[in-house]
Amino acid sequence: MALIVSLVFLLLLTLVGISSMQSATFQEKMSGSVKLRNESFQFAEAAVRAGEAAVQASSYTLATCTKCAPPADNVIDIKAGVSAASGVTWVAVTNGFWAAQKIATTKDPVNVNSVGWDESKSWTLYRITGVGVSGNSRTVVESIYAKR
Repeated sequence: MALIVSLVFLLLLTLVGISSMQSATFQEKMSGSVKLRNESFQFAEAAVRAGEAAVQASSYTLATCTKCAPPADNVIDIKAGVSAASGVTWVAVTNGFWAAQKIATTKDPVNVNSVGWDESKSWTLYRITGVGVSGNSRTVVESIYAKR
């Protein structure tokens, strides 16, 4: 009888151990996924900053885009160079890409002239898109940059 009771307890302990290992493995996968997501966000943010730095240079010029829509959802498949589908030129950076699109030229973006800006100069608006890739996670970050 003692042998049967001890075998039942051993079976119960084995089931508890297997369940604990499965839970730990699942939590390990979740934390790895969160890590990759955070890294891809940081890479996308760095790509946007690189694009903004390039646009900020006084020598930067770009023709007004003809297809001013944001990049397609399949940006994971992009490569450095001109995209045949959108005409956007992607620039490779560490673990990602960035692209700039000249949206328009305006005299008064977001009513800044109401605080006394010189209306004789115009602003050029750019959409800067950064894509960060880490593992199987990708993040797309966009900013609108106004330049005099």
